[in-house]
Amino acid sequence: MAATSHASIKSRDGVSTLAGRWPLLGQRRPLVAYFAAIVALDLAAIVLFAASTDVRWSDVLTFAALMACGAVCIEATRRLGMPAGVARDLLSAWWLPVALLLPPVYALFGPIVLQFLLQVRVRATVLYRRVFSSAAIGLAGCTASVVFHRFVDDPWPLSRGNDPLILYAVAAAVLFSLLNIALIALAAHMADPDIPWREVLWNRESVLLDIVELCLGVTVTIGCGLNLILLILALPPVVLLQRSLLHAQLQAAARTDAKTGLLNAAAWQREADTEIVRARRTGETLALLIIDIDHFKRVNDAHGHLVGDQVLAGVAATLRSQLRDYDVVGRFGGEEFVVLLPGADAEEASRVAERLRVRIGRTAIPVDDILVKITISAGVALMSIHGDDLIDLLAAADLALYRAKELGRDRVCIPAVQPSPPPTSDDTTP
Repeated sequence: MAATSHASIKSRDGVSTLAGRWPLLGQRRPLVAYFAAIVALDLAAIVLFAASTDVRWSDVLTFAALMACGAVCIEATRRLGMPAGVARDLLSAWWLPVALLLPPVYALFGPIVLQFLLQVRVRATVLYRRVFSSAAIGLAGCTASVVFHRFVDDPWPLSRGNDPLILYAVAAAVLFSLLNIALIALAAHMADPDIPWREVLWNRESVLLDIVELCLGVTVTIGCGLNLILLILALPPVVLLQRSLLHAQLQAAARTDAKTGLLNAAAWQREADTEIVRARRTGETLALLIIDIDHFKRVNDAHGHLVGDQVLAGVAATLRSQLRDYDVVGRFGGEEFVVLLPGADAEEASRVAERLRVRIGRTAIPVDDILVKITISAGVALMSIHGDDLIDLLAAADLALYRAKELGRDRVCIPAVQPSPPPTSDDTTP
């Protein structure tokens, strides 16, 4: 969870003075130092390579043509919007050719141009994120450019299909991708050290997208080397792919809660219903947890809603890290979370809930010079014991959660099972 130990946060109204004017100062000190170091390194590289690079009009024309294609790509997808959380694009199809065909200084300037257009034309986000993205992409592209030109004196014969040059170009594109991912992943991990590395590095979808970007970048490079006019033919397919990717991300964003990244209540209920129907058909066990952050209102009142949002994000990150990939976890509203555990019996569900309680109980949010500690209460319901549909399970888990709060909070409860009534005289066999 991203927080700060030196931002001035007024109690009870959540209004920050310093961090309000300079959002970067609302982050962790190591993250602020890392951002500053990356940006300073990028500026130093720009000064160094700009001083040692001779300006050639053919290079300037190629750079302008590639940036124009990037601008068209941005404008073509602008009407779809790009809400927070939608982060992947295919703009590397335009700055990878810059890194491979032109001197390294252009690779440093390319991301600045396109990030500026994203900020102005698509979605204005906090400025330090755009600056850091430009610096990270620029440094990765500059490094890949320096390495590529170290082995290839003249990159333009790429257009003739020279096999070694194409292999060098692919290797440089892979280097660019690895460096860019590493720089961004370090920032993400510093922002929230509790997030597992596997969540900030790769998953199957991100690897596939990286491969697509690499192939696009090398293909556009070869076409650009043949003739700049061929960029006109490369532009429509890239725009179409960009729109398809953005549309898929918008669909995913519609299913998730903006503050936590978990499933929202509607999406969680749909997936939970599907799992319950499957469990009913196969006869497998299934458990449902309702988790509530204890005294969450006190956190908001004492430290402000921004800190409250950080607490919610921290709890969500812990849930993701402690649960299986096929467990269905979502934010149910306010400070409540819901978890569906396919295949879990009473013992396993209690063990998982207790592990979450202990793990979250160790979570602390740094605010000024103090740490905000939180605890959770959880209610557990079991399919076929406390109900056979989602409504019954939610009601049973909610009853158990209420019992946990009555008993003092920071605990896990399972509702008692009502014993079957004894048979009446009419039901007995004579």
